[in-house]
Amino acid sequence: MKISPYLMFSGNCIEAIALYEKAFSVKAHTLRYKDAPADSGHQPPPGTEDFVMHSQFELGGETMMFCDTPPDYPMTVGQNIAVMVEFDNEATLKAAFDVLKEGGEVAMEPQKTFWSECFGSLTDKFKINWNLSIVESK
Repeated sequence: MKISPYLMFSGNCIEAIALYEKAFSVKAHTLRYKDAPADSGHQPPPGTEDFVMHSQFELGGETMMFCDTPPDYPMTVGQNIAVMVEFDNEATLKAAFDVLKEGGEVAMEPQKTFWSECFGSLTDKFKINWNLSIVESK
């Protein structure tokens, strides 16, 4: 397993990424909402086409991840970070998800997406945000 911080923004993620790229002399790989495949079921709400769906860069051997939250999933300062946990297999991911969701709030049940064989998102009973994902083979 690998864990990474996932920072969430409210429409100004691209500005934050530019700052971090400059501060750490890195280049982020960025996918905007408008870049989602048309048949993915992930079409951007009007006015959010240029929002960041996902961005990442390596820093000190670790991965930093970023996104803008859509309007129907408002970002709250102080709760705008999630822990991304990458798994090797779906069974282990779903077992962890089932434990973490007890007393918490599920944002997205584990499911196949265009970016992962299995991805799920939730807030546990302690108000910690978690994103669980299968590592894609390269």
